[in-house]
Amino acid sequence: MPGGRPPGHAATAAERRIDPRWIRWLPVLLVLIDLIIEAALPQATAAGFLLTTLPVLVAFGFGPLATGLSTVAALALQLALAARVDHLLEHHHLWVYVSTMLAGLAGVALAHQRTRQDGYLVRARTVSEALQRTVLRPVPELVGGLRTAGLYRAAEAEVAIGGDLYEVCDTRFGTRILLGDVRGKGLEAVRTVADVLGAFRATAHETADLVELAEQLDRQVRREAAECGDEELFVTAVLVQHEPGSGRAEVVSRGHLDPVLLTGGAVRTVPCSQDLPLGLGHLRAQGPPPSTSVPLGPGQTLLLHTDGVTEARDRAGRFYPLTERLAARFEGRSTVAPDQLVAFLGEDVCAYGGQATDDLAVLALSPLALSPLLSAPE
Repeated sequence: MPGGRPPGHAATAAERRIDPRWIRWLPVLLVLIDLIIEAALPQATAAGFLLTTLPVLVAFGFGPLATGLSTVAALALQLALAARVDHLLEHHHLWVYVSTMLAGLAGVALAHQRTRQDGYLVRARTVSEALQRTVLRPVPELVGGLRTAGLYRAAEAEVAIGGDLYEVCDTRFGTRILLGDVRGKGLEAVRTVADVLGAFRATAHETADLVELAEQLDRQVRREAAECGDEELFVTAVLVQHEPGSGRAEVVSRGHLDPVLLTGGAVRTVPCSQDLPLGLGHLRAQGPPPSTSVPLGPGQTLLLHTDGVTEARDRAGRFYPLTERLAARFEGRSTVAPDQLVAFLGEDVCAYGGQATDDLAVLALSPLALSPLLSAPE
């Protein structure tokens, strides 16, 4: 499943970020401080003045009704404390009562506005999560002859989708995978992501040759660039095709990072023939290079990733050493399950680089072992 959470859970998380629990305890703390001062200094007449701010503090953690009730409670407590020392109707106390009522009115307005804004943000987050699941569909555990796992993490925490993209689909030509990274960020990048994924989903089932499939995506990005007036628009991408039982995968890289292969406890980068990114294919002097054949049999795991992984930096400014970290974690293990690999990267990249500064997308693929009945010759 991609890195995004289900919409219901996302709304709850958004509420927690908007309304931290400790804010709800501030009014209680204020009242306790006021009562302690009154008990410790029984002749003091200014302690009740602290309660003027009570409605505003309540407004940060509760709704308009609770804020209004807290205003009434603050006034009642101020009256009781003033009466206790026979200062109930003194001139400066009367102004304190007025100030408390004005603070209560302001607090009710603040609570109303905050509640509306919180609701809007929660709905926006829910819509954002739904958009992610529509544009970037959850990665299935099994597709074709592959066991798969994926992770997606947008650089902007409040936005569920960014400029990275992925798709996995089972076609009559085998399982086909796309992973890419759009130049730029923001809504224009999201639009390009949707266009490229839509084109891939439509053509992956109809185009037999993987290189030609990449060419069709290249033309789609070029059309998108012309429509939005961005001559520098491009998408780095890697396309993979795997047929069950073949023991290999075909890879087409359009200016993207080379995949990483984990096999027999070893981790190595697989060099692939490089071509210009999608959208810039018309600039090359000759035709596209052929696809690269990569070994991918049972027990081997192929990792595709965007530069959100390798360009994560630690406090010293050092880039994330992907192959070294994978080798240290999975050394000596003959097989690495895709979900274990993705889970490790999700935690390790965050621990290494801290706050994300770029979108991150990861796909891990591992062939299923064919049963003897299926693999036996006729």
